[in-house]
Amino acid sequence: MRREVDFLVIGTGIAGLTFALKAAKVGKVCIVTKSKADETATKYAQGGIAAVMYTPDTYEKHIQDTLIAGDDLNDEKAVRITITEAPERIKELIELGVSFDKNASGQYDLAKEGGHSEFRVLHHKDQTGLEIEETLLARAREDSNIEILENHFTVELITQHHLGMYVNRRTPDITCFGAYVLDRKNNSIDTILAKVTLMASGGAGNVYATTTNPPIATGDGIAMVYRAKGTIEKMEFIQFHPTSLYNPTEKPSFLITEALRGFGGILKDINGNEFMQKYDKRLSLAPRDIVARAIDNELKISGEDHMYLDCRHLNRNQLIDHFPGVYAKCLTIGIDMTREMIPIVPAAHYTCGGIKVDEWGNSSIINLYASGECSSTGLHGANRLASNSLLESLVYSHRAFIDSSQKIKHVSFCNEIPDWNAEGTVMNEEMVLITQTMRELQSIMTYYVGIVRSDLRLKRAADRLSILERETEELYKHSVLIDKICEVRNLVKVATLIVKMALERKESRGLHFSIDYPKVIDTEVNIYSPED
Repeated sequence: MRREVDFLVIGTGIAGLTFALKAAKVGKVCIVTKSKADETATKYAQGGIAAVMYTPDTYEKHIQDTLIAGDDLNDEKAVRITITEAPERIKELIELGVSFDKNASGQYDLAKEGGHSEFRVLHHKDQTGLEIEETLLARAREDSNIEILENHFTVELITQHHLGMYVNRRTPDITCFGAYVLDRKNNSIDTILAKVTLMASGGAGNVYATTTNPPIATGDGIAMVYRAKGTIEKMEFIQFHPTSLYNPTEKPSFLITEALRGFGGILKDINGNEFMQKYDKRLSLAPRDIVARAIDNELKISGEDHMYLDCRHLNRNQLIDHFPGVYAKCLTIGIDMTREMIPIVPAAHYTCGGIKVDEWGNSSIINLYASGECSSTGLHGANRLASNSLLESLVYSHRAFIDSSQKIKHVSFCNEIPDWNAEGTVMNEEMVLITQTMRELQSIMTYYVGIVRSDLRLKRAADRLSILERETEELYKHSVLIDKICEVRNLVKVATLIVKMALERKESRGLHFSIDYPKVIDTEVNIYSPED
């Protein structure tokens, strides 16, 4: 099938949906999502959205908290844009029907999380992401100018390469004309031509064996843009959430929101003793990178599988009222968090780097924008401050709409683009190849490219990944495409980028901690991905 739309949006999380709702006012929008429309990382976001709402909080305080958490590798302009535009974007969410909790006086009940100097996190109990996802999706389904294609996997971005032209990373005018999309139901590859494409495909947590991300988070957008010769940066900065529920049989790992520590929860070791005083004066409310490394170190010292989060001293009724989702989840594995400590372990959680974009969401590829976790705006630097991610999506999707709504007036469809050619491919009958590659990949990344790294581990990972990449590319070229082949191909590419960029960074900064380079350096490393 061949389609033409003004706006092609890849992803149905907060970044994709907020952009689509605005873009639908000026053109036809097609949203592509590889699973059900509501299966996004947004849905699983528990904590909330950070924004300056009341005194004594100020923009400058939020800005400084973000810069400190990002270990001074943030783009300060991006930080200031995001934080000063936050209240207006929050207002728009509320107008769309998103409900945030209020206190008895009618003001928003703001929470405090690690790295924040003030109470500034708006939330809906401990299910903020679900509230946002359901509301935005309902508005999108009501809009006659928005078409949502569920169970459609975006395979490749379309550029001049598909017209037979040679394209590399030095080509100055690489242009996106849309995308080839796998219809999983009919097992066919559709050609969707678009004047503007927004990549909002989310993160890549499933490159690791343990992650809080849903199974769909396989780095598809980042890998596609890299293959299209777009600029990717800062992939070495993978955030591990310090507190996921320790339950080895469950995937994805259930997130124990940072707001629970902001509410008064205390991190303790296997013997019930506090330990964060050894690592940071902010104790259990230190930024995530510091807390994750502290827990990782305690696990290595003790040889145990998990640490604890102790909430037993908190008011029982208030605890259950504020965190009903966490309370209910703990009960399913036999833990009453009002009477027992919660077993926790760090898990891969957020990709701080990604597709490099400017202040208007433009990638290095013409007519291609990116927003949300797959993008790198400069907001997060070397480590994301808690509850800044949903905010970033709101601000940059709005800015991408402002910029692209003017651009489409001067863009035409490229009708010379050929349809997908599957000649010579055969149906792969050995799924074990895909399954085993995934296991090997996640094992390599978990043991060699985790919270604490070394050159020896990274080089060993690079050697093994090169073999997996070669094998996966061969499988991809000769197989009739299915989503599993595409996903493992994308994950291998993302893993390779993480390792290459980690090897380039000869320092410890933020989320990248190397035992070989414990000090911070003042010079920036090369942000551009090496040529294929």
